[in-house]
Amino acid sequence: MLESVILYTLVGSVAGTIAGLLGIGGGFIIVPALLFVFHNQRFAPDLAAHLAIGTSLATIVPTSLSSLMAHHRRGAVRWPVFWLLTPGIIAGALTGSMVASLLQGRILHTVFGLFASLAATQMIMNRPPAPHRQLLRRTGMIAAGSFIGAISGITGIGGGSLTVPFLLWCNVGVREAVGTSAACGFPIAVSGTLGFIAGGWHQSNLPAWSTGSVYWPAVLAIAVASVAFAQLGARLAHRIPTMLLKRIFAVFLVLMSIKLIFG
Repeated sequence: MLESVILYTLVGSVAGTIAGLLGIGGGFIIVPALLFVFHNQRFAPDLAAHLAIGTSLATIVPTSLSSLMAHHRRGAVRWPVFWLLTPGIIAGALTGSMVASLLQGRILHTVFGLFASLAATQMIMNRPPAPHRQLLRRTGMIAAGSFIGAISGITGIGGGSLTVPFLLWCNVGVREAVGTSAACGFPIAVSGTLGFIAGGWHQSNLPAWSTGSVYWPAVLAIAVASVAFAQLGARLAHRIPTMLLKRIFAVFLVLMSIKLIFG
């Protein structure tokens, strides 16, 4: 257990820094790391993927809140955009997490790996948006939020890998896109966590200290570290160019997705 707690803390430190720097919730690091640790702890194989994703979403709640506040202090959160996306995000994240609770663990591995590879491709290509493009109308923003929330609920991510590119596509400035994405991670994480708690409530063979598909010892250790390091990441986001880091992170995503899909 001590070794696991140390690993959880290390994962939280890296995930928090990435969350604050790139505006993503850290799930692309947390989910595969938890799968590795849960395997070593000999959790039931058919439950490990659900526990990893549900626990990841729960850790993103405090991380996204910390990152949100750090970006808000720097004036980087576009609150009108946040409120337009939020209704769809909540509905989508709840639906996605409930759907994920019904899928087999092997399928969740593959879905997560495929989505990680798509996110990596987007980061590497980094195509600029058309200069005339603007934010969608209210209905379009709700639909976009629903899609972002649903994918996030299924894969256990904070949605930044979708929210940031979408806002950049709408010609929102990069720092405001990152800050607004960090804010959107909060309703995604809360809704998704509730969905995984409900979806896993009646599962047998859950480890001690679990509520549905959320494992609280991992949540606590990762959250404590990630909250502190999200502040560091947010400060770095306003001081250094992030494109090189995005591409390095994209390579990591490709390697991790290959392992999840074929491993």
